[in-house]
This record gives sequence, structure tokens and C-alpha cells, in this order.
Amino acid sequence: YDLLLELKQEAEQELVTESRKHRIAKVLATAPGLGPIRVARLLPIVVTPHRFRTRSQFWAYCGLGIVMRSSSDWVRSPNGGWMRAQIQQTRGLSRNHNSSLKNIFKGAAMTVVMKLHSDPLYEHYVQLTSAGTKPNLAQVTIARQVAAIVLRMWKDEQEYNPEKLKQRVALAVC
Repeated sequence: YDLLLELKQEAEQELVTESRKHRIAKVLATAPGLGPIRVARLLPIVVTPHRFRTRSQFWAYCGLGIVMRSSSDWVRSPNGGWMRAQIQQTRGLSRNHNSSLKNIFKGAAMTVVMKLHSDPLYEHYVQLTSAGTKPNLAQVTIARQVAAIVLRMWKDEQEYNPEKLKQRVALAVC
């Protein structure tokens, strides 16, 4: 067991050392919930943020995209024909995804919820749960927000600024 632990620590250190060769690693490490190891795991998977035109595409790739379709989208009309159902319900998260990325962002969300109580994302988590959202669904929402923040930071090559997030939350509440 000690040998496995030692090998894991050595591999993580080599991974972090390799990721530090990229200037964007330092920028991404400022994102909430992301540290040097998560950034080192993220870089070789995504490679470039320009693969994703929108955050929704990135969420889908990460396994954080919400599926809205099902086999029951069509119902019988009163005249006997078929018509599209009026209410479209969510069907959960996308099953076609990169599980490593999903783990990275869900872990980052868990870090925000457990440790970063001064971050605006934690405040949003508290708002969600106090409004009646289940904690696990609120954590998925935070994971989606972290992923969107990381994508924007990477594209703009700018460090995380919690004040920008506070301003956006204030505008959304108004």
C-alpha cells in the first residue's frame, strides 16, 4: 500500500511539473476549486478551449449537459394522430461524456461547497439549497458554473476574478 501511495504522489508531482510548462496552467489554477493537480489533469484532456464554441458544448463534453429528449416526446392527440408533447422534461445528465472531466469539475464543486465559503459560488450554492434545490443538484449547478468559468478564463487567458461573478449574480437577481 505504501508503494502505491508513493507511486501516486510521484506521478502527481510529474504531472504538475509537466503542466507548469504551459503558461495557462497558472491562470487556470486560480479558478475556484481547481488546484495544480486538477489543472494538470484538465490540460491534456481539453488541449484547447477553442474546440468548444459555447459553454453548453463544453458542458456536454464534460458530462454536465442536461438531456431534454426521451422516447415519450410524442403523444396521441384527441383526433387519434400523433403530436409533440407540450411539456419537455429533463432526463438527467448526458451519458456520452469524458468521465475524467466530469470528476474534475464535480470535485471542484465539492471543494467550493466544503472549503471556499467566501467565494460567490458558495453563496449561490446556499441560495439554491435554501430555495429547496436538493444539495446534489445544487452541486451539479456549481460544477457547471466552474466549468463555464474555466472555459472563459482559458479563452480570455485571464485569472479568476470573484468580483466579476458577484456583479453577474447581482444583475441576475435584479
